[in-house]
Amino acid sequence: MTKQTETLEAGWNFDNSYTRLPKSFYSSTNPTPVREPKLIKLNHQLGESLGLNVDALQGEEGLSVFAGNKIPGGASPLAQAYAGHQFGHFNMLGDGRAVLLGEQITPEDERFDIQLKGSGRTPYSRGGDGRATLGPMLREYIISEAMYALGIPTTRSLAVVSTGETVIRETNLPGAILTRVAASHLRVGTFQYAAGKGDVEELKALADYTIKRHFPYIEADGNKYLSLLKEVMKRQAELIAKWQLVGFIHGVMNTDNVAISGETIDYGPCAFMDIYHPATVFSSIDREGRYAYGNQPGISGWNLARFAESLLPLLHEDEEQAIHLAQEEISGYMDMYHSNWIAGMRAKLGIFNEENEDESLFKDLLSLMEKHRADYTNTFRALTFENHKDLVLFSTPEFEQWYKKYSARLERQQESKESSIELMRKSNPGVIPRNHRVEEALEAAVEQGDYSVMERLLAVLASPYEHSPEQAEYCTLPEPSTRPYRTFCGT
Repeated sequence: MTKQTETLEAGWNFDNSYTRLPKSFYSSTNPTPVREPKLIKLNHQLGESLGLNVDALQGEEGLSVFAGNKIPGGASPLAQAYAGHQFGHFNMLGDGRAVLLGEQITPEDERFDIQLKGSGRTPYSRGGDGRATLGPMLREYIISEAMYALGIPTTRSLAVVSTGETVIRETNLPGAILTRVAASHLRVGTFQYAAGKGDVEELKALADYTIKRHFPYIEADGNKYLSLLKEVMKRQAELIAKWQLVGFIHGVMNTDNVAISGETIDYGPCAFMDIYHPATVFSSIDREGRYAYGNQPGISGWNLARFAESLLPLLHEDEEQAIHLAQEEISGYMDMYHSNWIAGMRAKLGIFNEENEDESLFKDLLSLMEKHRADYTNTFRALTFENHKDLVLFSTPEFEQWYKKYSARLERQQESKESSIELMRKSNPGVIPRNHRVEEALEAAVEQGDYSVMERLLAVLASPYEHSPEQAEYCTLPEPSTRPYRTFCGT
């Protein structure tokens, strides 16, 4: 059987529009082959939605592509160049351990990047080995698919393969490659890279490409580059509000981890909050709490200001006027975020209309949750089903006073109690990827080669708003520990 025939069977249908940008934005490079790849996990639903033949992907054909041992027909592998503010410090960067195979065109004529993460050294590896380990790649699979099920824009995971090779970190660890699917891998850092080079024509080419790919409806706007800024701000405001509403903490909100498409990208030291506290941070490298839960909206605004700075040469030929236009837009970001968050909180509490005192009602509840160390997800879940005996918080006099105000608020709207409960069911997940459950699944997989724990977890996380009895055991908190939970970048 010829390679071309095999490719057609799998259903790969690549375009490579990124290669039509100026050459400085990427380096053509192939993934580094591995010795003994093994398919660990294949996302059947995602594969089918991409127009791929999952039966072929489960065989030697799919394995060889996912491992980087074979380039599918039509692909043009490359590593992207970009820059980024990492914990506030600017660096020139690039894909140091990832190769973009190309853009899969689906039967619905949609376009998705297919990227191999952990596929070996690239020109941007900066001394690294370009490899990834099994645990972090499985973590990204679990969390990204959970985010998708929660209704949060995200990159997704098509497959994880083990490489049969050892990756040296603090210890020897099993190597792995994740196949990531994204609307694109364009980042704020991509624009910072272009602006940093000082070539306005290349910056313009990148902006025009981005508009054509993600925002074609602004092509005819009077100042389409200002419209680009507005659209990216809008998507980020919606995204970060969704993070906050489910208690998700990204962990490393560097500008190179901000996708222009508005998707959550780069699941490194990410985690979900159990006990509510705005200062919650899990990342082992975030010692100052820069990317703590409560800081995420403000950091998002800071990152978008860096995006606006990158666009200045395109916003107006007069620099002062360009700065004025950028500042005027950026100054409205927090209000944009806030309106999304308020709307989401109304839904979580079954509120359909708007009243001026709603925000104080929400903040009072959060203050009580913080004071009494209440679990974020389970508090809203218990409110949804009126299980007031489930949490210590609900037995306090302060909560009883709050609940009277809340009940009165519901009574002032036209919608029925049943309608409020239905809205809350759809807005409050019964399950999230609890950190101890994720660690339990990863330990079984990596240490014991047992993937059944992960499969059960993925099955539960696929329907977070189902509120089924089978989910109950995944709602429980971890056993108390004197050691704080920590996550790592997984590089």
